[in-house]
Amino acid sequence: ALLNPVYDADRFGIHIAASPRHADALVVTGPVTVNMERALKDVYRQTPDPKIVIALGDCAINCGIFKGSYAVTGPVEQHIPVDVRIPGCPPRPAEILAALSELRKPKG
Repeated sequence: ALLNPVYDADRFGIHIAASPRHADALVVTGPVTVNMERALKDVYRQTPDPKIVIALGDCAINCGIFKGSYAVTGPVEQHIPVDVRIPGCPPRPAEILAALSELRKPKG
């Protein structure tokens, strides 16, 4: 929804990268499953430093409704370091955009 004309995240320089090697941030939107654990770690390694990892939504942060499932190995933070957590089930597009905008502000 962030890329549609209503929110137009592209005006803030936010766009989808075709490859992790061209990305500044990695956004994970769900729990880590048995089948995706290795892929997540591979993509994390391929994303150049400095990188930002964003756990987007309750499922990525604490497994949400999938907690305890035989197919889930845990939340994102259990597998790779997470810099930003955006809670919600699902988070509203305006909340996501606000959190991403906070990342753009200078620290200090």
